[in-house]
Amino acid sequence: MIAAMKRILSLLFFTLMLFSVSLPIGGQTVSAAEGRYAVVPDGDVWFCAGESESSRIFLLPRSYYVRILNEGPLYCRVEYLEDEGPYKKITGYCKTEDIIAVDYIPVRPYLKKEITLSYSLPAAGSGGLGGSFSSVEKTFVYYGQRYEGAKLYYYVLADGTFDFIAADAELAYEENTDYLDYLAAQDTAAQGGEVAKPEAGGMNAAMIVVVCIACVAAVAVAVFVIRGKKPAPPDDQTED
Repeated sequence: MIAAMKRILSLLFFTLMLFSVSLPIGGQTVSAAEGRYAVVPDGDVWFCAGESESSRIFLLPRSYYVRILNEGPLYCRVEYLEDEGPYKKITGYCKTEDIIAVDYIPVRPYLKKEITLSYSLPAAGSGGLGGSFSSVEKTFVYYGQRYEGAKLYYYVLADGTFDFIAADAELAYEENTDYLDYLAAQDTAAQGGEVAKPEAGGMNAAMIVVVCIACVAAVAVAVFVIRGKKPAPPDDQTED
């Protein structure tokens, strides 16, 4: 019985260790193998081909993320987007000071946006032939943008090729807000204040799991204790 109780208590301790890390703001905990994510806090963060400003390609979408592959003092080697459907993962560099590493997996790390543009073809000849294909449409995967002088360009992918296309206006898209709570909590902690706690009477998911496991373990221990007790020997009876 004692050996069984020791095994249960050891299992309980190991389980509690697994759940000792509380769930962070914005998503699941990120493991070392997955790499850390970093948010693009504003619209001035460049995705570069190398570790220099001369290799800048495009500006990343504000409020979205890159995944850090290798963190350096000046530049981080990063990934953006993923190989899924029309999207393709690209690898490059961002300035370390321009991005903010987080310790959670964002729910929506990458901006997945496709744009369709129409192109007009030259008019038919004087003979009046043709005209059925006076315009064509093409769909591109959007990665980011950059200005050359006053002219705006999108960096896009189509048919396996990356290139720039001219644009008339900056692309409108829904921004993430999950990182704002995370940054606010980090700022509060840095100033020596208390990070916001759950409302009174409430528990987060990790706390609930731990409590449930503890209850089950306690019941198991009690059952073993009860089963392990031997019945008291009957009192000696004398015949009249």
